[in-house]
Amino acid sequence: MKIAVFAGDGIGPEVTREAVRVLEALNIAGLELVYGDVGGAAYYKHGHPLPQVTLDIANDADAILFGAVGDYSCDHLERALRPEQAVLGLRKALSLFANLRPAKLMPGMEWASALRPEVAREIDLLIVRELVGDVYFGEKGIRTLEDGRRQGWDLMSYAEDEVRRIAHVAFKAAQGRGKKLCSVDKANVLETSQLWRDVVIEVSADYPDVELTHMYVDNAAMQLVKGPGQFDVVVTGNLFGDILSDQASMCVGSIGLLASASLGTRQTQYGTVGLYEPIHGSAPDIAGQNKANPMATILSAAMLLRHSLGLEAQAARIEAAVEKALVDGIKGGDLGGTATTTQVGDAVLARL
Repeated sequence: MKIAVFAGDGIGPEVTREAVRVLEALNIAGLELVYGDVGGAAYYKHGHPLPQVTLDIANDADAILFGAVGDYSCDHLERALRPEQAVLGLRKALSLFANLRPAKLMPGMEWASALRPEVAREIDLLIVRELVGDVYFGEKGIRTLEDGRRQGWDLMSYAEDEVRRIAHVAFKAAQGRGKKLCSVDKANVLETSQLWRDVVIEVSADYPDVELTHMYVDNAAMQLVKGPGQFDVVVTGNLFGDILSDQASMCVGSIGLLASASLGTRQTQYGTVGLYEPIHGSAPDIAGQNKANPMATILSAAMLLRHSLGLEAQAARIEAAVEKALVDGIKGGDLGGTATTTQVGDAVLARL
């Protein structure tokens, strides 16, 4: 079982280190970790945020544990060389089209949510975000109009097969949970969203046991705050999914608690090849200070074991250890506590 570890920039190396400590403590027979450079760190070392040597490591791995990318010192570079292109490039190269972002309130964490405790306790949802289409991958540019004004433009588009495959992932996820799927779009304004809605309805015929509803994205954002308990599985496009999943993170208390999985179609003898990362960024303002909360990265490692290596028992052990650490009052600065990155890792290991 080969895991590629790409720590990246900012707090990436710190939080990834703690996740690796947890993985190593499980003593999984045959588990091999291979390290590579991504993001700004890779640019300064190799001249590109996703060098070929890193891509080769990724292609040879059963799964990828990813930290974070982003470096202010690279902001002057052309877009193709900026750190963020590393994760976008990996998604494209490995056809990682389905992003799973669970949001569930941890036991005793009601106080950390921006919502009322009785509302926060209801949160237990999964956002399924399409990952390789939409405006992020459409044609884009800045042009000068005849009158001299500059105009920026980005093409939003989806082909029906792209919608169809992410819809199947979402329906199958709903079958394993509460059998409720809400498709989020903006079909009253966008033709792209109208196609999205039409195709999702077509796919629903294959899943008669799942209740399908539709919601405009602006209403979904409101409902996520007003009544998050109504959601089980949410499926949406790249842009909307990016925004809603970050919103969901604050509903459960902190962006430092949410893991994610990016899955494709490639299968190994163990499971589906995927990339696993916390949904937070590189946070350069606290990088190197041992302040970042590594729990989201540790929980991402648990998702890796479950989806890519088929190790459900070990994944559940990690999740239980994180929950116990929180119940016992181990909290990083993002949760109003004083525990350092290393101390949080120590606490999870002790409870493992």
